[in-house]
Amino acid sequence: MLITVPVLAVAWLGYWLWNRKMLKEEKNQPRQKSERLQKTNSELADWAQKIKESESPREQALRRHRELEAQRNQENQEDS
Repeated sequence: MLITVPVLAVAWLGYWLWNRKMLKEEKNQPRQKSERLQKTNSELADWAQKIKESESPREQALRRHRELEAQRNQENQEDS
């Protein structure tokens, strides 16, 4: 018993020091992104690019309106 308690105290102290050292090393290393997070980020970037390239309903309606006006003007010029 007289030997066990000091040995156990030294072991706990050693474990605490080792654990503290490991936590400091982990803080200094860059955080690793999980595969799932990387996949989500790439999907989000793809979606944002798709939205950026797509036309809004208002833009689609304006484009159709301009096309119809151009077509009508062309028909009117042909009839004249």
